[in-house]
Amino acid sequence: MMRHLLPAMLERGSGVIVNFSSGWGRCTAADVAPYCATKYAIEGLSMATAQDTGGKVAVIPMNPGIIDTDMLRSTFGGEAGGFPDAEDWARRAVPFFIKLGPKDNGKPLTVPGG
Repeated sequence: MMRHLLPAMLERGSGVIVNFSSGWGRCTAADVAPYCATKYAIEGLSMATAQDTGGKVAVIPMNPGIIDTDMLRSTFGGEAGGFPDAEDWARRAVPFFIKLGPKDNGKPLTVPGG
């Protein structure tokens, strides 16, 4: 997506790209090494691209926080039910995303409450 969107954003001189990562893209855990590796890659790609844009386009690696999903249930079991579902998460996340801009370029962020 970035390969297709960045040229137009750079030409316009503005824009925000949010790449979803994970807490496991900033630390590791047993039994999820491949997942951690892919999320570390998103963090690195986002931060390096943020430097490449010269601040014209903000590129932000985003940890969404812990969300009750099927994947989380496969790892956390019944404890996953203690975390917000996708709808509750969206109510908290959308206002946060709307406020993102150039000041956030290259910063690894986490959705509040995550």
